[in-house]
Amino acid sequence: MNTSTITGVVFDMDGTLVDSKLDFDAMREELGFPEGQPILEHLDTLSDPLLIDNAHRIIRQHEMAGAKAASWMPGAEAFVHHLKALNIPMAILTRNMREATALTLASLAIPIEAVLTREDCLPKPHPQGLLMLAERWQMPCGNMVYIGDYLFDIEVAANANMRSCLYLNEHNRHYADTADWVIEHFDQLTAAF
Repeated sequence: MNTSTITGVVFDMDGTLVDSKLDFDAMREELGFPEGQPILEHLDTLSDPLLIDNAHRIIRQHEMAGAKAASWMPGAEAFVHHLKALNIPMAILTRNMREATALTLASLAIPIEAVLTREDCLPKPHPQGLLMLAERWQMPCGNMVYIGDYLFDIEVAANANMRSCLYLNEHNRHYADTADWVIEHFDQLTAAF
């Protein structure tokens, strides 16, 4: 893992930077959405205003509960403070809602100011959020890395011509071959920067 050209780091939030205990399968089941279907994309297919309002209410309940339960992933806090000490710009790009994201940031005192949620840009894997950050930082995407735990995280990085780093867990090992870098603990990144 050669990080010598990396001058900006962007994190996914849930399942990467923090463990928010979000159970997307349980959320889909409560919503009555098809198994394995991405929630936001399925939500966009609904046309009944009552169904849409109810879906937003259920999603908000789950995301706010996740924000209240959130804790740092092992080694993530130390890595963030390490990057801060090196003056490497950091951001969060999440498919989560702004309200839950703000609660997570505040409750864990996460010192990252550049934060984009699904209200700020098109959701991953669309590269809009990463391109916005690159423009804000006046930095080529090739000098940035996106760290996440899901296929959309690898795809969004590829769609922005940015390097991807997969944070391994028991559910995502089958994506490992598609990421540029793979870590099992944030200490590996702290040692590499």
